[in-house]
Amino acid sequence: MSTLRALARAEAVAAGVAQPVATVRHLHLSERPLVLVPLILAGEANAPLAVLVGDDPDRPTLLVVPQPRNRDQRFAFAADLAAVVLPYLDGHRGVVEAVPADRGREVRHRYVDAPQVLVPNPGGLDFVRLLGRSTRFRRTDGEYPVHPSVPLLGRWLTFLAERAEYPGSSLLLAMTDALGLHWATGQSALEDQHLPALLGWIAPPPGTTGAQAAAQAEDPAQHPPAGPATDPEFDNGVLGPAVDAWQAAQDDPVARRTAYATLEAALHGQLVPTWALMWRGVALLRALPPGARVAGRWAADRDAFTGYAEHVDAGGQPQPRRDSAVAAAQRLHRLERALTSYAVQRAYDDPLVLADHRLTGEAFAGEVTLADPTRIDDSGKRPVLRPRIMLVTTDPVLVKPGTALYSPTRPAQKARVVFVTRSDVPERRNQGDAAGRTEVVLELSGGMGRSMTPPPGSVPEVGERLTYTTLSDAFLPAGAFPAPEETPWTHGGPPVDVAPD
Repeated sequence: MSTLRALARAEAVAAGVAQPVATVRHLHLSERPLVLVPLILAGEANAPLAVLVGDDPDRPTLLVVPQPRNRDQRFAFAADLAAVVLPYLDGHRGVVEAVPADRGREVRHRYVDAPQVLVPNPGGLDFVRLLGRSTRFRRTDGEYPVHPSVPLLGRWLTFLAERAEYPGSSLLLAMTDALGLHWATGQSALEDQHLPALLGWIAPPPGTTGAQAAAQAEDPAQHPPAGPATDPEFDNGVLGPAVDAWQAAQDDPVARRTAYATLEAALHGQLVPTWALMWRGVALLRALPPGARVAGRWAADRDAFTGYAEHVDAGGQPQPRRDSAVAAAQRLHRLERALTSYAVQRAYDDPLVLADHRLTGEAFAGEVTLADPTRIDDSGKRPVLRPRIMLVTTDPVLVKPGTALYSPTRPAQKARVVFVTRSDVPERRNQGDAAGRTEVVLELSGGMGRSMTPPPGSVPEVGERLTYTTLSDAFLPAGAFPAPEETPWTHGGPPVDVAPD
């Protein structure tokens, strides 16, 4: 936990309400997200019990598995879920746009929009991942066939689950993670995974504090959990007898319909409160303005969606159960690059996030006191424009001369530290500021055109307040990996081609 978030949690306890830790929204929010609230049978490995799903707050679709231990019913449920999810995915494949590639020498195409699936918490992410793993390899003929939509659903769910691991992706989101990214509560990170308690801290009812609202949310009778495991008291008192009654009415159609209606009503009552909270969370997130770099990350999501749709249309194989050594290393490298880029982009978009880096010495803010915008450096083979500015800051400055710095307001411009001068000011000491102030002289390059005279506004002016950081949003080159057929023997050797049966 960062220092700033720890402070925000302490302030949330004192104020009785969650404190914002972001000034902008750091994720894309679709105009028509698909909300999916799952329930599973306790004690079973991802045995689906029910799902409330839809993209309209007023018209959810309830899918129920009367006997989750029954294999045929589970795959029939998957087929019913596919009838909802697959048309939603296909609804985003209508319009494409041309995108320049290879520095404008080529053109590629991608869809102008992409789907977005929202689940209540990380347990919902696991549900999507495990359901995709259990369905994408199912056969549509032979012994124990399934509906043709079931393996297709599994492939798309696996794609969404893998994309959810990609930092900054918005194709599949857990609502608790999305809200926790923007607000700090007065409870633990584990308690933040309970959506009713989290929303109780963020927007408590009138006359109550966040702590009181969170305590009330712990009552499973008023706020049933969508863990996706159900509450044990509900399992023993309602769910178990309802499933047994449906199972016992094997030869009586009327009794079976009655038992099914009872089970459906009970599960509907468990899911509806979470369904309402999901759309309440969507409204809270939608009230935040999006960050400047959110659109770029959403474009990457649309690229990924387009690429996988083309893979499916071309008859490509399902995702393997386990990646090869080279594929796993490449995926890990992509995730690490994305995590680094995501952290930098959030800091550039949001002063509150950047403040965390100011506390660690990775950034500092100051006021420009001197500027030489027309300075020419003629020490090299040819003269070049190298303006210099001086900032005065009271932040801790841990960078050394020669360090490259960047400003979120001018990301294309690089600043090199010329020297750092620390001085103690007696009057600041009297005010409790023992650190005094620091003068930092920077030499600027880039972002000023090719002329020896910089355009207006390209060089910071005296009196302007700026933040500089060691974080760079520059392009990160991809690593070099061997071809799959050149996998070293230490990592299993070249993979064996296996034709799917």
